[in-house]
Amino acid sequence: MQGARPVVLTVAGFDPSSGAGVTADLKVFAAYQLYGVAAITALTVQSTQGVRWMEPVEAGLLGETLGCLAEDVRLDGVKIGMLGTRANVAIAAEFLRTAGVARERVVLDPVVRSSSGRELLAADGVEALRAELLPLVGWVTPNLAELRVLTGVDMEGRDAVLEGAWRLADGVGETAELNVVVTGGHAEPPDDFLRTVAGEELWFAGTRVETTSTHGTGCSFSSALLCRLVLGDGAAEAVTAAKRYVREAMEAAYPVGRGHGPLHHLYGLERKAGE
Repeated sequence: MQGARPVVLTVAGFDPSSGAGVTADLKVFAAYQLYGVAAITALTVQSTQGVRWMEPVEAGLLGETLGCLAEDVRLDGVKIGMLGTRANVAIAAEFLRTAGVARERVVLDPVVRSSSGRELLAADGVEALRAELLPLVGWVTPNLAELRVLTGVDMEGRDAVLEGAWRLADGVGETAELNVVVTGGHAEPPDDFLRTVAGEELWFAGTRVETTSTHGTGCSFSSALLCRLVLGDGAAEAVTAAKRYVREAMEAAYPVGRGHGPLHHLYGLERKAGE
């Protein structure tokens, strides 16, 4: 019998096109040869062309799912994505208080709006995310638009990115140990920024990938980041590796759908089954 592998949990919505949400997260976990489990926070009607409908999972059901998983398996890391409602934010926070997962292995991707512009978390949920959830996680990975919503800082230039990252980290209190990664996929150039718990400020240069396969890049980055942390990477090393994974998955992508297609999350597993 082979030795046990780390088990990682995704708490996120279900995307039927499998470009984002729990199905994309599970593919990323598999790419890193980790075992993934999932708690679904919302059902969506969406495709590569955008989100049409979102139906949140009732908070009690989400709580039961998380409790059931925690009773059965040891969780080595948690990735939190779209939560959908203020009640689900509260459930996720309560779970983190009792689950015993090391804070430095908890990554929050603060999904508040879809790339097509649909609101996925109302204002009261965003406030709860800031007040209740951020103090419990070790990592948060907003893009520029999400950082603007969370901090109120207009994202114009690099100085604004630094200000937003510091404001986000400082807003969770002195006892919080929060690393902030601001993903710059929509910027030019597409550089990412890391503000560590220790106060280090690091920029990671990016290059534009000419592709329409961009659906779920934020989900994929945060999941890859979690995998690297669980596998033992330091902060800068984990960000570098996660950024490289997303770029390579975009470069290897093949056409799916009529809109912005998914990454090829399993590009490293191209061999046919059984070979």
